[in-house]
Amino acid sequence: MSHIHSFEGLPVDFQDFQSEIQVDSPGRINLIGEHTDYNDGFVMPTAIDKKIYFEFRRNGSDHLCRIYSKTFGRGFEFDLRKIEKGIGWENYIIGVVNELLLLDRKLSGFDCIIESQLPVGSGLSSSAALECGLAGGLNALFQLGLDRIEIVKLSQKAENQFVGMNCGIMDQFASAISKKDHILKLDCRSLEYDFIPADFKNCQLLLLNTNVSHTHTDSGYNSRRQDCEDAVSIIQQQYPAVASLRDVSFELLEEQKNQLSERQYQRCSYVLEENKRVQESAIALKEGKLREFGKLMYLSHEGLQHQYEVSCKELDFLVDYSHDKDFIYGSRMMGGGFGGCTINLIETDQVENFLQEVKPAYKEAFGIELDSIIANADEGTIVKK
Repeated sequence: MSHIHSFEGLPVDFQDFQSEIQVDSPGRINLIGEHTDYNDGFVMPTAIDKKIYFEFRRNGSDHLCRIYSKTFGRGFEFDLRKIEKGIGWENYIIGVVNELLLLDRKLSGFDCIIESQLPVGSGLSSSAALECGLAGGLNALFQLGLDRIEIVKLSQKAENQFVGMNCGIMDQFASAISKKDHILKLDCRSLEYDFIPADFKNCQLLLLNTNVSHTHTDSGYNSRRQDCEDAVSIIQQQYPAVASLRDVSFELLEEQKNQLSERQYQRCSYVLEENKRVQESAIALKEGKLREFGKLMYLSHEGLQHQYEVSCKELDFLVDYSHDKDFIYGSRMMGGGFGGCTINLIETDQVENFLQEVKPAYKEAFGIELDSIIANADEGTIVKK
């Protein structure tokens, strides 16, 4: 018998909800550096001005937790003494609570109302925003004393071990640590990071949402990670010091090529090339060379499409459609793949004209409405009392 009880509609005693803590937890975009984070590589994400909003209060009980989503119009309740898996989005919540309990943090009963601006499955990392927002709110509500890096790590652990999604640390890091009007350049091995000003001059970042939803846990994401880990295990037989693809040079990969399957070799080649592209992108953005950065975006997409094989025909259509537009400097799929958004660096005064052209073309090709989002670099998780 399940100890998680779902309910439809706002509970009566939630209608005059007096919150003690409020949290704004942002989604994130990633300019470049896809599938490199779990390979100890480099990424360039930032939080954006589209968020999940939380309201928290203690409810006076010792163990009862009630969560209500305004977005879905339903909620669920569970007992802190009887942690177990739920269904879908419930597990991101319960997983974070479980990690706090495993850290021996003292929780008691609480109520939480959640409202999201982030489309699920769009590649904006609604899951990390959910995890970091909940962890940040409970940290403040119960004065648990966790710092931001601890919140990032426990949120990732919840997704890895409770949800079963073997993600790297980028999404949670970007959601929690980002700085307004800046891009993070993050070393996912050391967790050292730099802030690069998000100065796109006469351009802005336009997301095109395919409305083809990915679900990472059954999407092949975990299998891509396994391909990389298997390749590292093979290389380690001759080079025991190699702990991850971060330790593999282009020369070493070529030397080991015959030991790897073609698929493993292509996965590894992509990761090494993408890490190099992140480094070059950071320089290009710092120097204001937007055209150079745009070329690197296109190369990133080609690698994701052909070497890592995580794109799909809808994403490829949108990237191809941008290619002959001189006012679009770069375009690539963003996120884990198999759906979600493309990210486009486009001249600001051309956005509306382009959308009027690409939306009907996409609808004609796939019978699906294309959604667009202007993404601005914003602050990480904000806790308000």
